[in-house]
Amino acid sequence: MKVVIKVTLFYLLGIIGILCISVFPQFFAKGDITNIILYFHDLWKFLGNFIQPGSWTYQIEGSIGEFPIFKTLWVPFTYSMSILFSAICIAFAIAFILAFFVNSLPKQVVQGIKQFLEFLETIPDLVFVVLLQMLVIYIYNKTGVSLFTLGSYMDDRAYAGPIITLSILPMIFLFKILLFLIEEEFSKDYVRFLKSKGLSKTVILIRHVFRNILPSAFHQSKLIIWATLSSQFIIERIFNVNGLTFYIIESFSPMTIAVSLILLFTPFFITFQLIDLWVDEATTFESHDLAKIPSFQPISCVMKHIKIIHWKKLLPRIPIASLRRQLKNYKFAIGCLFFILTIGGSIGYSIITDNHVDQANIFYEEDGTTIKSTPPHPPGHPFLLGSDKEGFDLLDQLIIGAKYTLVFGFLIAFLRVAIGLCGGILFAFSISKRKQSWLSKIVDSIHFLPLTLIAYILLKPILQLGWEMEPSYTISERILIEIIILTVLVIPLTTVLIGKDITNILQQEFITSASVLGGSRFHILRHHVMPHLFPKLTILFGQQFIQVLFIFIHLGMLDLFFGGTIMGSAMFNEPPKSLTNEWSGVIGNTIHSFKSGQYWLILFPLLAFMLSIFAMQLIINGIKEVQQAKIGVTAKKYKSKRTINHKENTENMFAPTSNRFQLVHDKKAR
Repeated sequence: MKVVIKVTLFYLLGIIGILCISVFPQFFAKGDITNIILYFHDLWKFLGNFIQPGSWTYQIEGSIGEFPIFKTLWVPFTYSMSILFSAICIAFAIAFILAFFVNSLPKQVVQGIKQFLEFLETIPDLVFVVLLQMLVIYIYNKTGVSLFTLGSYMDDRAYAGPIITLSILPMIFLFKILLFLIEEEFSKDYVRFLKSKGLSKTVILIRHVFRNILPSAFHQSKLIIWATLSSQFIIERIFNVNGLTFYIIESFSPMTIAVSLILLFTPFFITFQLIDLWVDEATTFESHDLAKIPSFQPISCVMKHIKIIHWKKLLPRIPIASLRRQLKNYKFAIGCLFFILTIGGSIGYSIITDNHVDQANIFYEEDGTTIKSTPPHPPGHPFLLGSDKEGFDLLDQLIIGAKYTLVFGFLIAFLRVAIGLCGGILFAFSISKRKQSWLSKIVDSIHFLPLTLIAYILLKPILQLGWEMEPSYTISERILIEIIILTVLVIPLTTVLIGKDITNILQQEFITSASVLGGSRFHILRHHVMPHLFPKLTILFGQQFIQVLFIFIHLGMLDLFFGGTIMGSAMFNEPPKSLTNEWSGVIGNTIHSFKSGQYWLILFPLLAFMLSIFAMQLIINGIKEVQQAKIGVTAKKYKSKRTINHKENTENMFAPTSNRFQLVHDKKAR
């Protein structure tokens, strides 16, 4: 009974959070974001309508017709969920099958597969969509055979294309996770014991290893499904799927937003709660009844001495020798060099040219009369990377927009980690185990709401600017609000994640020894916790930066560009424009560029994102390698047969033999 009450309470808290989010677009559209009382007035009014079933209607903006909202949204919801669940089932099935077969390969091959999977993780989901469209179009042009429909049209629904593209990334993520979990499980003592009894590797893998790694795989699958939910809405837009995304964009009212998010939240919440109960009953975890270290006092004690705390001493010190050791790693150095040159070149170009972008409306042949190309110009002439649909040079736009994309990406990632660190310290030091469990459960519900959709709902009234209307916010205000929203959305997750890492460190024996020897809580935090936590924070920072770039790409495909979007006139068929030329703005309005043969419109901006993500992945791997070498964990090096034979010959040279000894007390010698 307690479990039912607890799950019901968590569900109601999730519904309340959804209702609060649904009112924000209406509040932001009024242009008075500092008037918090106005927000609560709108929220109270909406709650009054929400509890009345007669007000649950669906209405398209600009029309007077109203329709029952559940009857209107149920069909697109089932369409979207059929695509999502099919993609997840296919991805998980393929990942487990590949993990089973790859485990029987030599270790050198497995290590190569892991490195290849790390490379695939840096590729945005949009790239897989583009490559799949290219493949279908190429095969159709060569053979006349259409593998599947590239877009829905009226009653002709697209299934194969969205399902295949949506299943690629979760399959890659889960496949990599399973490989690492299986490798870790095979290093345990019970596996050696089973091998000594004569059990084969296949039997151990199926009957023991897979069963033991299922709880860890389940917890990791939440993050995978969270990322898949965000990708789905972009894939629906690219394949013109009239799913839930289409209806949310068409009717951007608080009621439509609330009901759509509740429809998404409910099935995933119930499913994962049931699986979570099954995992808790089927597995035995480490005891969480460990007593807190006496010197770690509640937050009230911390606040009492807050005036005498030297906060600079809490920051981890980075010795010059450690930084020099890190720079000697070629992966870390190459990644850092890429960002320094890219951001520095972008700033220098903007200073020299004042953000000038070349434009060519019509490009003529050498005779001056024959038209060679019209916008968008292909790569080559007149511009190296071609131009957009209005004739502006793509290379100039990418150079100018690099500083906005990368600098603000770094800033958002830093704020997520820094604020999450402060919250994580309070989480680990000042909250009891029971409250930590409750807070983790509440924050865990965020995984059931797609991050891209929430960001779109909150940012649309702020970033989209009508070509005839005066903007409600200045460009500085829009940038600041976008930074705050993209940061706040992830802070609960980073807080709990960092807090759990700190809690695990505090449970180590050396922390107890330091406390017994008289170390204060701030001494332990600075000299024992932070040195162990700092490498994880740098890796988390890199992961958050990559996630921010993914969100930029997704919002760009939904015509939300960093700093603001000028929507243009529908009468003159003007495409949306970015105010800052940042990379997601260059990607925007290029959904169907491959179908028309204008591949460069989306290929080169995506390549810029891919290079940045790959550079950050290099930095993350470089940090991991240096930290592993520091603690004595290095990659296994497989020696060649020649080296092994030389070693055996050397050992045989000094091996003891009978002729190397002389019997001193030999009776025959006497």
